[in-house]
Amino acid sequence: MVDDVPIDEDPVRTVSRETPREVDPLPRPTNPRVFVVANQKGGVGKTTTTVNVAAALAMGGLHVLVIDLDPQGNASTALGVDHHRGVPGTYEVIINGESIADLAVVSPEAPNLRVLPATVDLAGAEIELVSVVARENRLRRAITKYLKTAEVDYIFFDCPPSLGLLTLNALVGAQEILIPIQCEYYALEGVSQLMNTISLVKGELNDELELSTVLLTMYDARTRLAAQVADEVRGYFAEQTLPSVIPRSVRISEAPSYGQTVLTYQPDSAGAKSYLEAAREIARRGAVDGTPSQEA
Repeated sequence: MVDDVPIDEDPVRTVSRETPREVDPLPRPTNPRVFVVANQKGGVGKTTTTVNVAAALAMGGLHVLVIDLDPQGNASTALGVDHHRGVPGTYEVIINGESIADLAVVSPEAPNLRVLPATVDLAGAEIELVSVVARENRLRRAITKYLKTAEVDYIFFDCPPSLGLLTLNALVGAQEILIPIQCEYYALEGVSQLMNTISLVKGELNDELELSTVLLTMYDARTRLAAQVADEVRGYFAEQTLPSVIPRSVRISEAPSYGQTVLTYQPDSAGAKSYLEAAREIARRGAVDGTPSQEA
């Protein structure tokens, strides 16, 4: 289903954080789930998926942490968190060994949603990590420490669109991989290389890592191509692909420019409803006993 505004229309913008749709309590996982959201191909809705799924889970009463690993800080922007130069965040955790608990801040999107922001300082981290001993484990150690004391159900790493040391740190620190794949030409471009990297990481650095979730994004129901791509992806990732798809949507694209997710920018839009449904499915798959969470 295409969103309620035509793709080529320039709607009137209003800056407001609307009351989000009421979200039923979501089931809490038995153990915290740590996701890396990755796709080497850019422009597939990776950051958009990270922030909207994270916000939806938090609105369902779960405790969520988003770790922004992209020097551009787009996830931090979309979640309404300050990330100008000098703001401590991911760089200080990875390079200086500072505590995630001390630097993560609450997002205005949901009271249960915390963000470790990224600044432009992170752009130099790749070079600084080259000479560091056990450089690929820096983030994993920080996460292990955080999980010992923090109340958290989900952690999401938002990675840059490259397979450098920052993404490698996320792959080593995570348990599960979520791959957003856009329903356009060359949809699986870059996925094969990512799968090769996953195999290498599993064999050498992180045996727990599993590709658990694939989400179809930018789906335009008016085109035959979108349906063909969706069928191709479901054939390749039969068990991992979520039933819900994310429509190509002006509302989803606009929301980050106001420091919001689509869930608070336009909570009644098709895009918001789709991300809520995707989050429900992720939570359902991760819950063993199906016990609903309690609002914090």
